[in-house]
Amino acid sequence: MSRLLVIDDEEGVRGLLLRALQSAGYTVDQAGSATAGLTAAVGGDYDLVVLDLMLPDRPGSEVLAEILARRPGAKILVLSAVPEIGTRVQVLDAGALDFLPKPFVIAELLARVRARLRTPGSAAPGNSRFLQVGDLRLDTQRRTVSIGGQQTMLSHREFLLLNHLMQRADEVCSRDELLADVWGYQFDPGSNVVDVYVRRLRSKLDGLRRIETVRNVGYCLSAS
Repeated sequence: MSRLLVIDDEEGVRGLLLRALQSAGYTVDQAGSATAGLTAAVGGDYDLVVLDLMLPDRPGSEVLAEILARRPGAKILVLSAVPEIGTRVQVLDAGALDFLPKPFVIAELLARVRARLRTPGSAAPGNSRFLQVGDLRLDTQRRTVSIGGQQTMLSHREFLLLNHLMQRADEVCSRDELLADVWGYQFDPGSNVVDVYVRRLRSKLDGLRRIETVRNVGYCLSAS
């Protein structure tokens, strides 16, 4: 059973989320302020944090950054009434897995929660922490990749992208798929963010052309 934390200062919203998530079978804790939420998120072992951006004592964006700094494997879904596309892009680039605007539909919220709980993160106890494709070895706890024993650190988004490509080795991953699963975009922001991060990964993989470009479609990680 997955354990979730809801951080939102609106009592009515917290109650709605609590009922919906518990009805879906999740164990849910709640916090009504940034301070309480941050303490719970850092001290607890949560599978997903649902975080509001507009909190009374501290901006949610700061809470997002601090949670990820202190618990790099944390999965965070931002839920906010802030309407600007730029804000959504900013929090996703900062490390949030998804952004759902208020007001929201419960069915969509639950679908996004299910999707983000499936998103690769730190390896769970008892599972292998390593993912191997050819001579690439990904450490899902330390977020490093090794090639022939040479280890390289990855950023949060580089890790998610490489993890996704390795999970789908020898399969073509479209840009839309990568935008949705790695960045949480349910829309095309009109940027070349996927291409930029693929170039970063290629550079960190010693320039190997292991990540192949499939013209007008996306990318494919070759297992050989």
